[in-house]
Amino acid sequence: MNNYIFDIDLNDFEEKVLLASHKKPILVDFWAEWCSPCLFIAPVLKQVLTQYNGNVLLAKLEVDEGENMKLAGQYQVRGFPTIILFEEGKEVERFSGARPANFIEEFIESNSRLLEL
Repeated sequence: MNNYIFDIDLNDFEEKVLLASHKKPILVDFWAEWCSPCLFIAPVLKQVLTQYNGNVLLAKLEVDEGENMKLAGQYQVRGFPTIILFEEGKEVERFSGARPANFIEEFIESNSRLLEL
């Protein structure tokens, strides 16, 4: 991964997403290894996040590892991938399914209040 994209789990979600989202917008990718759309969107998310130069971060949560499904349940994730934008410790907006880069860029720019370009 790179500095803008990192793995998270149930144990570090509060620190790396909820607390950190007070400084920068953080997208959380709820994904699964067996999910074809999840594998399709992963390089698209990486491409989009790279162009934001660290002003937006991506936390990847593999729902089938450990107790991560508890977070998917807590946030009422019904399908994979689901991408949730967090700012100031709260969910701002979400989308599900594989989407093209221009959709993801528009999603970030239209929903983020913390984005610094």
